[in-house]
Amino acid sequence: MGKKILLLSITLISTVYSIDAQSIRTIKKELQQSIEKHETELIKTSDAIWEAAETALLEFKSSKILIDLAKRNGFDVEEGVAGIKTAFTASYGSGRPIIGILGEFDANAGISQKRKPVKEARIPGGAGHGCGHNLFGTASLGAAIAIKEQIEKGNIKGTVIFYGTPAEETIFAKVWMVREGLFDKLDVCMDWHPGDEIEAGTQSSKALVDFRVKFRGSSAHASSDPWNGKSAADAMELYTTGLNYYREHIEPTARIHYQIEKAGDVVNVVPDYAQIWTRLRQNNRAGVDVLYERALDIAKGAALMTGTTYETKLISGIYEIQVNRTGAAILQKNLETLGEITYSDSELNYANTILKETGKPQNGIDGKIYPLKPTLPAQGGSTDVGDVSQVVPTISLGVTTAASGGPWHS
Repeated sequence: MGKKILLLSITLISTVYSIDAQSIRTIKKELQQSIEKHETELIKTSDAIWEAAETALLEFKSSKILIDLAKRNGFDVEEGVAGIKTAFTASYGSGRPIIGILGEFDANAGISQKRKPVKEARIPGGAGHGCGHNLFGTASLGAAIAIKEQIEKGNIKGTVIFYGTPAEETIFAKVWMVREGLFDKLDVCMDWHPGDEIEAGTQSSKALVDFRVKFRGSSAHASSDPWNGKSAADAMELYTTGLNYYREHIEPTARIHYQIEKAGDVVNVVPDYAQIWTRLRQNNRAGVDVLYERALDIAKGAALMTGTTYETKLISGIYEIQVNRTGAAILQKNLETLGEITYSDSELNYANTILKETGKPQNGIDGKIYPLKPTLPAQGGSTDVGDVSQVVPTISLGVTTAASGGPWHS
């Protein structure tokens, strides 16, 4: 965890401060000492968030763990920002530059896991951290603490703000935080994410929209008088059929997902209500809007064919990441200065056990530093960091925390 924190803190200082070479070397050394000093506390924090494993907007324990750590280290904390109970900011310093660090801490539903390399739930059916957000939030706050201590010593000036950002996996809390202007005052922002490779962020993400379609019909006995019924489930099936036929005509970079949430209760009643959650993705927001308009037409057509009614409700939507090539180049220099992460035989064996358990090639863990990549097309995933990057220069970092090629969200 120490190197992840060091990368964040050094890169932020290198990006926004004009400091002579000797001073920056001294600061980098002190940053490392700060991280070593807090290492035990940070590991305990990450472990506690792992154990809490709370899903979107329910991260009350996880949020409090980070808030308490920030307060113990002298930050001014504002809780419940943007009207979200588990969102918060932790600030230290005054004046410019104002630098922000993002921290996530939500878990995934249904993937509870003990701390062992084979599949075994802590709580059957419970939530678990399948994306490393226990590390994400903790390491980001650790970086903010290290920078805070440099401000406190008078080595640098300005303000550091840690953003506790819940609900990245589903509801996308950063969208509401952006809407409330919480990032507008920043000069630069930084985020990182656990991965299976160390890399400066040169790749965008997919924009998306989430919405729910509700079909309403009329119930009847499914055998005695089905002619008196109008099946909401039929409407939903026709809607999904339309979406699936539409797949042939979308660009290769587009994605269509859906989850049937309600489709009747018993087999002998024509269902009068059905509900489905749809997610559409494309490499940019404009492309998502094209998909969305067509999906709404498909829902309308499904209702017309079945004599039912329908309504749609927007859940959320996010933008693609605006890649910061300049920041990535600065980050790359610091990656090369710090060097690769080396792993013990026991760590490599642990990783290979995970890979074997999941049917993947046993390639261990990759801690190498590779050359800076070109700006790449959007990856398959989406993140509300994209919305932050649309309003403030955002530098992104990926750090190895997982076995090479292992499955995520699992």
